[in-house]
Amino acid sequence: MKRQLPSDFAFAAQVVAIGASAGGIDALFELLEPLRDPVRAPIVVVLHLPEQHESRLVQVFGHRTRLPVEEAQPHAPVAGGTLFFAPPGYHLLVERDRSFSLSCDPPVHFSRPSIDVFFESCADTYGAQLLAMVLTGANDDGARGLAAVKAAGGLTAVQDPLEALHPAMPEAAIRLADPDFVLPLQGLASLLQTAIR
Repeated sequence: MKRQLPSDFAFAAQVVAIGASAGGIDALFELLEPLRDPVRAPIVVVLHLPEQHESRLVQVFGHRTRLPVEEAQPHAPVAGGTLFFAPPGYHLLVERDRSFSLSCDPPVHFSRPSIDVFFESCADTYGAQLLAMVLTGANDDGARGLAAVKAAGGLTAVQDPLEALHPAMPEAAIRLADPDFVLPLQGLASLLQTAIR
């Protein structure tokens, strides 16, 4: 695993999948606010939220980023240039036709949506054209899914646990998935900028 982005780094993602939990909103602000148009690839975020509360992520990030922001809807295409958030209370998946679907299957790591479930579906659909990132969080969700992405040939990156507000999730991902990159948020932002152009 690399702890610095090479100056000649190049990767063109068909989709970017990001998982975060505790501390994730602030980390996502730092990662996504610098983005500027044009953005070719879609960015899809699974953030652990209480199931019983309505998500305000679309409104919050719509004011803090320059990208179109939507909540992922069943059967809707994973459209380029858009920032999508998983709705609370459902597992989010991407189907082979590159559309979203939702599942009411039981929580994974006490979470629904589960980062693992989402990453695994993306690995099946996008393979080597996928970039997946695990950010701050307080459980092990995302580690198994990131390992699936790497096994499918996708590019994997994890927030440096020393910087993460809650390091448990990045540490689990590093142990299980041996990611390609372990970077602070500034480095992840540079990686993201390169991959979505």
